[in-house]
Amino acid sequence: MQKKSFFTKSIAIIFIALFLNNCGIFRMTDARVVSPDPDERIKKNMEEGKGIRFSEFGKNKGTNFQFASSNPLWRATLDILDWAPLANVDYAGGLIVTDWYSEKESNDEIKITIRFLSNEIRADGLKVLLHSKNCTQNNKCSVSKIKSELSSEIKLEILKKAALLQEKDLQKKRKQIGKYRIPGFGQRSKGGK
Repeated sequence: MQKKSFFTKSIAIIFIALFLNNCGIFRMTDARVVSPDPDERIKKNMEEGKGIRFSEFGKNKGTNFQFASSNPLWRATLDILDWAPLANVDYAGGLIVTDWYSEKESNDEIKITIRFLSNEIRADGLKVLLHSKNCTQNNKCSVSKIKSELSSEIKLEILKKAALLQEKDLQKKRKQIGKYRIPGFGQRSKGGK
């Protein structure tokens, strides 16, 4: 009986080894090309996007990004720019860029770039840039950065909308906290103690 179980285990181990070898997990490598130092191999694999380093999980990387859906400044910007087609939206980089936009039958187009400098709702928390593109009849276009009241107006509208969204979120949280409040808990007694 013991011989049969040993034989079965041996076959299973051989099968697993062949399977893993065919998957490409165990590859012959040249020591002249691949470093014997595991830290260097891990770094190279991470740069090439070939693996995950589990020791990195749970560590504070120094970034403090909120989810886009919970950031009122970000949501307000998307609401204000809902009329424009978006070319690039990068929450991690703090950037929203619209595509070129023009009114009907106009040679002038504008592009709006919004850079988020902070997650807080404040005037210096975002920067609004406008670029203009003017194309002539022979398809020669010139692009230039413009200073206009429109950038100030967009920034002001975003800040107003973000403040309203933040207040709405706070009211919603207060209402949810009120649902779970225990009657009489945390209140002072009539004697003042």
